[in-house]
Amino acid sequence: MKLLQCYIDNIINNALMEDISYIDATADNLIPEEHTSKAYYVAKASGVLCGIDIAKRVFELAGGNVSFNILLRDGAKVNEGDIIAEMEGSTLTLLKGERTALNILQHMSGIATATNVCAELVKGTNAHVTDTRKTLPGLRALQKYAVTVGGGKNHRFNLSDAAMLKDNHIDAYGGITAAVNALREKIGHTVKVEVEVRTLDELREALSVNCEIIMLDNMNCDQMREAVAITDGKALLEASGNITADNIRSVAETGVNIISLGALTHSVKAFDISMKIKSDK
Repeated sequence: MKLLQCYIDNIINNALMEDISYIDATADNLIPEEHTSKAYYVAKASGVLCGIDIAKRVFELAGGNVSFNILLRDGAKVNEGDIIAEMEGSTLTLLKGERTALNILQHMSGIATATNVCAELVKGTNAHVTDTRKTLPGLRALQKYAVTVGGGKNHRFNLSDAAMLKDNHIDAYGGITAAVNALREKIGHTVKVEVEVRTLDELREALSVNCEIIMLDNMNCDQMREAVAITDGKALLEASGNITADNIRSVAETGVNIISLGALTHSVKAFDISMKIKSDK
């Protein structure tokens, strides 16, 4: 996945404006403009790196005059103590960009790490791990990119990507069949329809109207196995709801095609990375 530079720059500029506003009251009153330093990123845990080029871009937009030597790239598996990158140049730029760069790098690496754990757990099954739309406002593309770096796949990016009937759509419209038929009258031929079902009877109804994808909402493994048998390959089956690293293997072994986890993006733990300036002493 190649993210648009203007999209990345917009996120970084907004983050820098939030963090600095007009001046850095500490650095601007303490460090001479001509002062230079050497610094480096060091991993404080083990996991999957993601966002290093974005971190580099932060320093370019925070003032420039910093050389950035990337030692480990996105997707690399890092261990505690590994040096990720080395920087040299304007001390003011290094200090002003430090927190914004780390916030992005730690968050994206946390997502990639969590995704990789789940992707490894389902290896050898028919299932793929995907994200959801439960993302932080303004950061969706970065978060979804991090999922792919961790070995997962992306669900729809937004409401325009696919017609997905959730429980509230179905309840508001008056049932699966009526809602799907109404949608088919209006959507284009390239738009797929996914329906969320809560029971095996709803699954049968969704199959009867030829839905391409069916989400099994909060079903247990026995119900999912039965759903796989009933579907018999006539639609893709997505498992969702209360899935964790502890139970994802059991879910995958039911035979579902997709396992979506909102937790990959909405509540992931940041990956611990530090920036250290080398002392002259």
